[in-house]
Amino acid sequence: MHVAMIMDGNGRWATQRGLPRAAGHVEGARAVARIVECAVAQGIDVLTLYAFSTDNWDRPPAEVTALLRLFERYLQAELPNCVENSVHINIIGNRARLAPDLLHAINTAEQATRDGTRLQLRIAIDYSARDSLLTAAGRCRNIGQLSRAVFRRQLEAGMHCTLPAPDVDLLIRTGGEQRLSDFLLWECAYAELIFLDCLWPDFSPARLTECLHQFTRRERRFGRLLASTA
Repeated sequence: MHVAMIMDGNGRWATQRGLPRAAGHVEGARAVARIVECAVAQGIDVLTLYAFSTDNWDRPPAEVTALLRLFERYLQAELPNCVENSVHINIIGNRARLAPDLLHAINTAEQATRDGTRLQLRIAIDYSARDSLLTAAGRCRNIGQLSRAVFRRQLEAGMHCTLPAPDVDLLIRTGGEQRLSDFLLWECAYAELIFLDCLWPDFSPARLTECLHQFTRRERRFGRLLASTA
């Protein structure tokens, strides 16, 4: 099972409490740690988290700097837990603009967890689905026999995917907005969508469990008719 999450609402969570936006991102990182632990316990195979979009570079420079440093500290702090729990870490997206220290933390985390088998944890940093699709299209320019499978391999290669991942089964977005925001557009073709009003720092393992229960109650047809309705 592949679950994807748009972790929206960190800044608003902090503002509502009279705190700087950076405090919301710190609390959001703590929520990530709780949700990753829950995902392992629930038997989720792949968890993809939208941490920083390409468009987020347009935020105030101080906030961008704080976010990127937080990603580095998160990878360093959670690496022992991920190794212990057999979590395979993979950072997807564009790495060209990331600072050397963050790149080092990414490479260290990916190498240390490359044998993880219980959960494939993909964190999207400087990620744009449309840019990824354009990159994949360029890589396919000289491929004679193009298929969905071939295109997908090119898509994953352009995003620095260390392992192939199935299509998204369930996408959850917190923060009250109801849009994909340029996230996994190809992979979410038949994803079930759940939009929640709660802000990301308030998203708990109990809420994730409820979302999984709601998912099991959905009727997934993938464009086909079920035998009972044919």
